[in-house]
Amino acid sequence: MQAIFRNAMSRLGSPVTLVTTDGPAGRYGLTVSAITSVTDTPPTILVCFNRANASHEAFLTNKKLGINILGKGHDDLACAFANNQLTATERFTCGQWHPGPLGSPLLDGALATLDCTIENTHTIGTHDVLICRVHAITIDDGTRHGLTWFDRAFHHLPTRA
Repeated sequence: MQAIFRNAMSRLGSPVTLVTTDGPAGRYGLTVSAITSVTDTPPTILVCFNRANASHEAFLTNKKLGINILGKGHDDLACAFANNQLTATERFTCGQWHPGPLGSPLLDGALATLDCTIENTHTIGTHDVLICRVHAITIDDGTRHGLTWFDRAFHHLPTRA
């Protein structure tokens, strides 16, 4: 059942984001595609984290995160932040970063960034579902294509004509 479930989910296009944090537990980031909006009143987003990930506890301790929505040209950056062979410090040598209002690293040139606090955590199987309140948003008004993950590969989505 696990293998067929994973194959079925590979047919579901997902956004490609870098989720980052900085605070008492340190600076960490990883590539996340299990993310979605919950409501706009108040602005809230859902992020799923594997509890086995080395950075998992740091996100819970820091209680805040930055969501960086990636676009065309960010494929290598997404791969770097998904690479378990790189340290947290090495990952942040890729791309240009600045601290958001809450202190989480935000990517210069991301299609959009969201600076959030973790409001609730729910454990389901191997993952934690984080419910995050959005406190600040930036949007890049450029015309770059979006980046999505579908059928175990990156794809570029055109902007609206």
